[in-house]
Amino acid sequence: MSNKTKKSYAFPLNGDYGAQNGMTLRDYFAGQVISQAFDTLLSDEDVAKYAYAVADAMLAERDK
Repeated sequence: MSNKTKKSYAFPLNGDYGAQNGMTLRDYFAGQVISQAFDTLLSDEDVAKYAYAVADAMLAERDK
């Protein structure tokens, strides 16, 4: 992963209480995958591994 990807955030805020990073883009992508993964995978561990594998693939594609 590039440095650009590692420092990307899904919902950064700049408000009255200062800047907040929000969740990482990797975590956001993984969360989007989970709803579909639960329908096809058996264990919570498998779902988590799959979700982050897909998120990593999405970030790698984004860096191209």
